[in-house]
Amino acid sequence: MKQASCLLDEESAGTTGQARPTSSAVQHDRPLADQLRPRQFKELVGQAHLLAAGMPLHNLVHTRRLHSMVLWGPPGCGKTTIARVLGHACGAAFIPLASAFAGVKDIRNAVDQARRQACKRQKTLLFVDEVHRFNKAQQDAFLPYVEDGTFVFIGATTENPAFQLNNALLSRLSVYVLKPLSGKELLVLIERACSQHAGLKRLRIEATVKDQLARMADGDARKALNLLELCMHLARDGVIDRSVLERAGTHKLHRFDHHGDIFYDQISALHKAVRGSDPDAAVYWFARMIDGGCDPRYIARRLLRMAYEDVGHADTSAMSAALTAWDSYERLGSPEGELALAQAAVYLACAPKSNAVYMAYNRASEAVKQHGTLEVPLHLRNAPTRLARSLEHGRGYRYAHDHPDAFVPGETYLPRPLIGSLFYQPSKRGQERAIAERLSQLRALNGKFTKRKKENGPN
Repeated sequence: MKQASCLLDEESAGTTGQARPTSSAVQHDRPLADQLRPRQFKELVGQAHLLAAGMPLHNLVHTRRLHSMVLWGPPGCGKTTIARVLGHACGAAFIPLASAFAGVKDIRNAVDQARRQACKRQKTLLFVDEVHRFNKAQQDAFLPYVEDGTFVFIGATTENPAFQLNNALLSRLSVYVLKPLSGKELLVLIERACSQHAGLKRLRIEATVKDQLARMADGDARKALNLLELCMHLARDGVIDRSVLERAGTHKLHRFDHHGDIFYDQISALHKAVRGSDPDAAVYWFARMIDGGCDPRYIARRLLRMAYEDVGHADTSAMSAALTAWDSYERLGSPEGELALAQAAVYLACAPKSNAVYMAYNRASEAVKQHGTLEVPLHLRNAPTRLARSLEHGRGYRYAHDHPDAFVPGETYLPRPLIGSLFYQPSKRGQERAIAERLSQLRALNGKFTKRKKENGPN
């Protein structure tokens, strides 16, 4: 298997990260986004929190003291470009490593090259794109060389490094969080492309089209330039107008993924909007996830969980509403069935809230862990046989339905070490208010019974 193509590219093999030719001399068969990739620090757009004067990466370039790091951010925010520019600005040899194809052998090759560069008194920057795709053993292979400074390691990832990188490697790296580019920043890139690229300079682009391009790119510089390039090829009569843009942008461009942080951030936002009783935010995040391609059944399952976790007995109809919406979706399918789920999301957001059962379950689970296997009290044990009865199973048990209101004052149903524990503490919201009042009355009856028993002494 040929590994050279994934280890080194033509511009960086054995070089010092020198700037590539300007756009007037580029190979025009390369994508526009690659042709216009910034080569110098001053050409970078966005990420002011890292690149502006006095900020971490600006200071790094100023002092020319590279250190190992992870650049974490969404696609098209400039991770690869920043790594290249840092290497060039600090005079380092740049070795790119593609995690999708590379293995431990490629890491060893990079180490050998870094050592050869060190003999020439030159630093080496090893750039690993999508570093989260490496398994633990592959990540461990970097450790000794990051530790001893054989190369400066820069990893790029769209996933949370705290979850995707092993602790040993992560502890040796600084983590810098990159943000999606703003509309204004994307417009800067679009204007730059229009003024520098020969093909675009021959065309007239309506101002409203540039604004729409920036919105459609959704924070992704690569998408903006790829869409602009497609418009360039579709343009007729020397004009890129709204009709050209509509033909170029018929597919969805919103950022979403089905496995990573963006997905879980959005379902988290939906859950918290429902919990926070904000129906507007709930239906917005629901629509965002549907627009991004999320499986509606996943959302249906999460809505049912919200009904039990956050609404609970405050509105017992919430569980039925969530189940009915899920069933309606299965019967109707998309897109009609999505309205049923949207209705459930709004219903849950508007419902009174109680997490009393959720908290009761957590408290009970903690008691189980803390106290171990406590024996079932004799009066609560099953007594289906003569032997069980001879062992006093069920002795002293008082049948609740033989007493007023089907309640036996003073009866206990917990193991002796846990008697008096209150796991379920209902709120005073919605329907749970009535439950709280009834339990308060029953607990008061228990208290009176216990008091009389103490006063009268044992029978």
